[in-house]
Amino acid sequence: MALLGDLVNSLAIIAGSLLGLIVKRGLPEKWQETIMSGIALSIVVIGTKMALVTQNIVIVIVALAIGAIIGEILDLEGGMQRIGDWIGSKLAGGSKSTAAQIAQGFASASVLFCSGAMAIVGSIQSGLANDHATLFAKATLDGIIALVMTANLGIGVIFSSISVGIYQGSIVLASGLIEPYVTQKILNEVTSSGGIMIMAIGFNMLKLTHTRIANMVPGMFVAAILAHYFL
Repeated sequence: MALLGDLVNSLAIIAGSLLGLIVKRGLPEKWQETIMSGIALSIVVIGTKMALVTQNIVIVIVALAIGAIIGEILDLEGGMQRIGDWIGSKLAGGSKSTAAQIAQGFASASVLFCSGAMAIVGSIQSGLANDHATLFAKATLDGIIALVMTANLGIGVIFSSISVGIYQGSIVLASGLIEPYVTQKILNEVTSSGGIMIMAIGFNMLKLTHTRIANMVPGMFVAAILAHYFL
């Protein structure tokens, strides 16, 4: 079953998020704030490590700039906000604060779980060789991160399982077409671009910035195109 790894990954996020909701109820608010800061700083470190794999920082800068323009035109952040608003209206009787929190958890977790080489390489391995080892490993990591993020950001994180399922599933199904073009150089620039977005997630969680991260996501695909032609 080619989509098994993708399915397990999505289910791991759901399971981690449900456990996170249980943990959240048992933690005092001050503890939650301290844990939130620790996790946010850890996410910044993860993003920094990913960002440093670039072989040409100019490609990453140009890709993020072009990607941000595309994202702003498409208003991807607004789309995620509307999804969060809709989910919030169904779960909390239209509470704006709940809807905003759901949108933040959904957007932050979606970018975090879809960025990086594991999602791409693991999906290609699943599609071409029916080898799910990489996605199984990613599922373990994502489940743990989902637990912690849900305990701090709320139930919105659980809906990132949909984003992950669609994103990785699409790569699995298209793996035969894209595999010849996915070189290590391309993966490095995609990972680096994603890493910078993950850093932004951490800074947003620390309330130091208010970056519209979803609008930067096209930058990863622009980075792949630029790396293909210029590296």
